[in-house]
Amino acid sequence: MRTVAAAALLAAGLAGAQGVPRLEADEPRAFGYQVGDRVQRELVLHLPEGWSLDEASLPRPGARGQPLELRRIDRDAQREGGGMRLHLTLHYQVFLAPTAVRTLEMPPFRLALAGPMRAEELRVEAWPVTVAPLVPEEVSPRSGLGELRPDRAAPRIDSTPLLRRLQWWGVLAGLCGAGLALIHLGLPWWARRHRPFGRAWNMLRRLAPEADDAQWRAACRQLHAALDATAGEVVFEHTLVRFVAARPAYAPLREELRRFLQLSQREFFAAAPREPGDAQWLAGLARRCRDAELAT
Repeated sequence: MRTVAAAALLAAGLAGAQGVPRLEADEPRAFGYQVGDRVQRELVLHLPEGWSLDEASLPRPGARGQPLELRRIDRDAQREGGGMRLHLTLHYQVFLAPTAVRTLEMPPFRLALAGPMRAEELRVEAWPVTVAPLVPEEVSPRSGLGELRPDRAAPRIDSTPLLRRLQWWGVLAGLCGAGLALIHLGLPWWARRHRPFGRAWNMLRRLAPEADDAQWRAACRQLHAALDATAGEVVFEHTLVRFVAARPAYAPLREELRRFLQLSQREFFAAAPREPGDAQWLAGLARRCRDAELAT
């Protein structure tokens, strides 16, 4: 044994003297690991003067999804006999929980070295690591330890407060829905029915064909008021073109509106007699104006 040790020391001394890099590996135990355990692999690299390690040749930590994952690499460099002694500690962690004993491998890799006259690579061999399951695959069939266990009844809870809150939320949601319906449906509908021609139509729709003079004049005034309110001014026959140009929805009714203005002129200022069917025509004009008003 002393002869072998002396020969090894002599070879190491000769290698150092010749400027040859050397690698020593302190491998961890290959058994007794489970998921979550950490494994350390230590490498000692003896670099003569002028030699350096290519950091890019070191394995990269952080690769996800591997059963045995390299977490980090610690480095410790010290001067040694004119060269350098680089101590590398590789920290691995087991991320596999097998159902039976399984052997993983620390992957091999090569360390690239650069010297004064040449480059060289030192191979780090693979190393096995045995991982055991957390629990045995077959457990005791004793009650409570078998694969199947009886269902456990769900705990009973008092749902009254939850139901009460749901009812209040339902009431609030209903009120909010009613408010939105009023704003977006009710108010526009109410506004359309209470616009000038809408009010005139509500009155003139009840105008009888045999209406007397008072009823006829009231109907004409109502339609005049709706026309003036829509225009924002008193509408005469000579301003009807301006009214229709500003409100194209009433363009198809221009001639009927002109006839109404002429008929009203004769009724109030010339005392001309009415023609049969004027009441029905006036009510129809009010309805058609109401329809045009809804389109705007």
